[in-house]
Order: sequence, then structure tokens, then C-alpha cells
Amino acid sequence: MSVKRDILWRVAIVYFSFLLIGFLIIGKTLYIQLFEKSKWEAEARSYILKNMVIPAERGSIYAADGRLLASSVPYYEIRFDALSTGLTDKIFYKNVDSLALCLSRLFNDKTKEQYRQELIKARQLGKRYHLIKTGVSYIQLKKLKTFPIFRLGKYKGGFIYLQASRRIRPHQNLAARLIGYTTKDQNGNVVGIEGAYEDQLNGTEGIRLMQRLSGDVWMPVNDRNEIEPRDGEDVITTIDVEIQDVAERALLEQLIRQDARHGLAVLMEVETGEIKAMVNLSKDEQGRYRELQNFAIGESTEPGSTFKLPALIAALEDGYVDLDDTINTEKGIFKFYDKEIRDEQYKHGGYGKITVKQVFEYSSNVGMAKIITGAYKNRPQRFVDRLYNMRLNEPLGIEIKGEGKPVIRYPGDKLWSGISLAQMSYGYEVQLTPLQTLAFYNAIANNGKMVKPVFVKELRYHGKITKSFSTEVLHPSVCSKATLRKVRTLLEGVVENGTAKNLKNPLIKIAGKTGTNQIYNKKYGYKSSNEVSYQASFVGYFPADNPRYSCIVVVNSPSKDVYYGNQVAGPVFLEIAKKVYATSIEMHPSVTKQNGVLVDLPYSKSGNRNESMTVLQELEIPVANKNLRAEWINTVKNEKAISFAERKVIKNLVPDVVSMGAKDAVYLLENAGLKVSIVGRGSVRSQSVAPGTRVRKGERIVLELTYTD
Repeated sequence: MSVKRDILWRVAIVYFSFLLIGFLIIGKTLYIQLFEKSKWEAEARSYILKNMVIPAERGSIYAADGRLLASSVPYYEIRFDALSTGLTDKIFYKNVDSLALCLSRLFNDKTKEQYRQELIKARQLGKRYHLIKTGVSYIQLKKLKTFPIFRLGKYKGGFIYLQASRRIRPHQNLAARLIGYTTKDQNGNVVGIEGAYEDQLNGTEGIRLMQRLSGDVWMPVNDRNEIEPRDGEDVITTIDVEIQDVAERALLEQLIRQDARHGLAVLMEVETGEIKAMVNLSKDEQGRYRELQNFAIGESTEPGSTFKLPALIAALEDGYVDLDDTINTEKGIFKFYDKEIRDEQYKHGGYGKITVKQVFEYSSNVGMAKIITGAYKNRPQRFVDRLYNMRLNEPLGIEIKGEGKPVIRYPGDKLWSGISLAQMSYGYEVQLTPLQTLAFYNAIANNGKMVKPVFVKELRYHGKITKSFSTEVLHPSVCSKATLRKVRTLLEGVVENGTAKNLKNPLIKIAGKTGTNQIYNKKYGYKSSNEVSYQASFVGYFPADNPRYSCIVVVNSPSKDVYYGNQVAGPVFLEIAKKVYATSIEMHPSVTKQNGVLVDLPYSKSGNRNESMTVLQELEIPVANKNLRAEWINTVKNEKAISFAERKVIKNLVPDVVSMGAKDAVYLLENAGLKVSIVGRGSVRSQSVAPGTRVRKGERIVLELTYTD
């Protein structure tokens, strides 16, 4: 009996244990259903459905004339839902051969049979998101939408495509560093215009609901997005592509010629501050020159002799000197405390006694040091205050990230010494970026008004202007009008009589200042292994009598024997100035029309009578027999007028198109039923099928064109 009871107790314990476990499970189930239902449903959905971010179409960057500098080009990923709801076996197997053939011809990467087997296998395995091709262009996408099966769409044909984009620069390396890059680091994109206008270019992201399939593959649930992305705005820059190209070529040739480390050139419009060209080229590891760093904006170095301008302005403003005052530069050597200051001319006996004007024109270090130390030796703070009043100690505050900080020490600073005043007089112990130096010289050209450099003119959204950027004045007048007149005379004198006489030319009058200075390195100072590295520069404006553009050119570490600013940087400046002058009609003197003056008549092509008459009348060229009524004419140049003669065009006979322009010749020949090929430019010199022969429809005729004087 005790054994039976013992068994019953054990069974009862097991029974009640299972019953308790059952109640706990039921209780937990009820708790989840009643109190945690929404939580676990959301958890389940997160494994099956999720919202994916759709990047907005990034805005484009344009040059001032509307030419594209950077843009996002769309490309597509093509996938195939082999178990699409409306795709029956009958439709699939009836059209799979045709689809495979179309795919093979379009992409030319696999044979028809390979595509066929791939599609059939995807169908048999029940793949819902089978990858067909990546990197598909928009034109290819349009063709794909017409292919068998795919033309039925997503639900009936299983055709799925996803859009992405990549950034391109049509002009490749042109102004690459100024335009910037889309590569991002942990701090975001801060390079060039791409970085400065990141938020505007980026637009607003969209949301698309995606469904998880086997193999951790995600497929869109709907054809439309839950939230549509908003495209980014377009940026219209101030860059002139033609001038940018000229500046880059001129600088590149000089860098190669001098085997320099790097160089830069910047062109600014005087009144507006608009940057028309900015080139930064440096040698890479393979010895090629590329846009790797924006030296114009980011490299703050000792400017050398180009700093003599603000130094002399300070002395002129305070009345310590005038242009006609005489300075004894002795034999080109001047010792100030323990510092020996030399002129380049000291090897030839120096300049001796010269005027202040000549000190500047000849770029005499001794003369500048004597002027500034003589005036400010006992009151150096007054000199530095003058420089600060010209705003030379402040950054320009441009939107492009990475602007170098200007350094102009104040008396009493840690690194100020007894020779600092003399050193500063000719551009040492101060630091400026090339763009900051250019902004100051631009102020001299702009009647004293310093303006902030402008890189972007407008923001646009789908062609509509959303924001315009106007010129910002940084300083209303860097010096008095009297001093301004004097220093503009000095800058013109540098080219007329001084260190930049090689830039004097009959086309355009240039004003500016050369700079040649040793480069300081923190490790070895100004010399390394008894070698000295130089920086050559030229900064100025043109035309000198009515300034429209300012420009700076800097060449760093030319390794050849030539390193002076006028010989290394000056020629690049001159080439840029000549190109701008040649392409800017408003800079040329107006031509006064003289009545009764007979000039040699130009060559005139034969062709359509009415069009020829319109052109000749617009140019005010006399026509001898303007009343001739004929659709096609020959033109003959006489001494006093152009004469017309009828050119007959007979149906079914090959027309005579010799001496016609390409437009009229192609029109006549194609209307006659011939296929035309053109070789050369200008007017037609010969035609491969003789005029007057019977036309054979579809026959090829070759026209050889050449220019005629």
C-alpha cells in the first residue's frame, strides 16, 4: 500500500508540475498578447520590413556661362523577380529566349545562352531579387523597359530597377580642387565648393519601404517611395572655363620648364571680387602636375617683396616719406643690429642714392628697410597698427574651408625681435595666403575698396534662382585717395621702369609687383645642405589705367637657376592678361567708323541668295546686283562690291556645290538623294561626284572643304 501511495504522489507531482508549466506558458502568452503585442509585432516587422533611406539627387555645379563643372550622373541596378505575381510559366518560357538575346546584345558581356540559363535557373530556384546588371545607364534602362517580359513591368514581368548616382567632372582636372570632392571623412565633406555648399547640394533624403527575402536580400514593397527625395540645388560659380583653361596651361608649362614643386594662379574681377580662374598644380609621386591642394586659399607663407606695397603705404600715410625723397641704399648692403640686409644688386655695387619711387620699382630691400626702420624704430606699434588698419591681419572669411591664417606679429609678442621691423619691411616675419595678398592688391585697383572674393553667384532649384550672392565690402578704403594715386603710379612704374619691364607690351598696360623670397622651413630654416629654396610671385592688375581684373601667380621652389618673380611668375601673368584682353570686347578701345573709306572686301561664299543678302546688308557690304531673283547664287568679289550670278540647280542632276558653305551644300545634295561626307572646314573646294551627272539615290558623295582667303 505504501508503494502504491508513493507512486501516486510521484505521478501527482509530475502532473501538477506540467500543469503549472502549462499555466505559466498560457499566462505568458496572454501577457504578450495583451501587453507586449505592439512591441513584438514591431520587432517582427524589423526583420521583414524596414525603411531605407533614398539619397536625394545631388545638385550640379556650373561655370559662370552655364557649362557643367560637376554633376551626379544616374545609373541603375537591374534585378528580376522570377516569381512575380503575374508572370506565368507560359509567358516566361515563351519569351525567355527573346529576353536573353536582347540582354546579350545590349550589354555584350554574356552570350544569349548564358543569359537564358541564368534566367531559367532563377525561375526554378524561386529567386525574388535576382541581379541582372549594375552600372546601367539611363539610355540602357529605357531600352530594358521595352524588352520581352520586362516590358510587362514589376508585377507581371518581374522587372525591378534601383537608382544610384556617381559624381563626374566633365572637364576632369580643371579647377578640381576649387570645385572639391564628394569623398567624406568623419567630419563630413569640407573640400572646395562641394564642401562649402554641402547642405544645398545634398537636398533632402527620401524613404522607401523594403521587404526582406531569403538570403538577406531586400526588395522594394511598392513602386513609389513612401517619402520622395527632394533634389539638391544647383550652384552657379563665377569660374570662366576658357580663362581657367588658359591659366592652367600657362602655369603648367612654366612649372614643367622650371621643374617647380608647385604653383598657383588666381584671376579676380576688380569691382565684384568674382574669381574667374583659380589654378593649383603640384607635383605628385609620379612627377605629374595635378590639382592636389588649394595653395591659393590654404598656404600661408612669407610673401616677400609683394608685401613692400602695404609697408610703403604705411609710411606714405603717416607722412614720413614721399615718392621724390632720396634714400641712400649705399652699395646694396645695410646692417641693422646683427642682421645684414642685401639688395640683389649688391654684387654690382648697389643702387646708391635713389628716390623712394625707385626703391619700390627696383624692389630694394635696403631702401625699404631704411624707410621703415627710420620712421618706426622707436614706435614699431604704429607701423603694425597701420597694417592692422588695412585689415591685413584678418582672414577674408570666404566660404571655402581651409583658409590659411594671416600672421602679422605685434611688438611685445613672443617672437618679436629687434630686427622684426626691418624684416617686415620687405615681406619676412609676416605670413599671408596668395588670395589674401591678391585681395589687398585688388583693393588698390578698386579705388581703395577691399571686397571679399566671390566664388558663387547663385543657387538654383530646377532652373529657378533661390539665392543670389552680392559683393561684400571688407574695407571701404585701405588708404587715402592721395596715397592711392601715388601707389598706383608705383605699381605702373614697376612694369615701365623696374623689375617687371619684361611684362611691358603694346597690347595691355599692366601694373603690379614682383616677389622673390627664400622659403622658410621649420626644420632647417632658410637653407638645407647649403641650398636655398625660393618662391617667385607676381601680383597686379590690368588694364592699369582702368583696372578690370587683378591676378596673382606664385611658383614655389623652381629648381632651375631662374627663380626671380619677373622671370618665373611674370610670364604666366602676362599670358593670362593677354587672353582675357583678347576675349573681352569691352576692354578694347572703340572703333570710330569713317565714312567714305574703302577697304578690301571680304571673301563671300556662294549659296542661298536671301541668306547671303542678309549677311552682306548687316555688314554693310555693297552688292552690285542686289535685284537678281534666284534661289541659289555664285558670288564674285569686285573692287567696289560683291556681285551675284545665278547658280542653276536642275532636278535629278548632281548640283554644283563648289565654293558653297557646308550647310548649303549638304542641304542641296541630301535633297537630291545623295549621302554626304565632309572632310575639312571652310567652303567646298571639290566634290567626288561631278556636277551635272545623273543622281543615283543613296550614292555617297565626299566634299573636301578648305578655308579661302
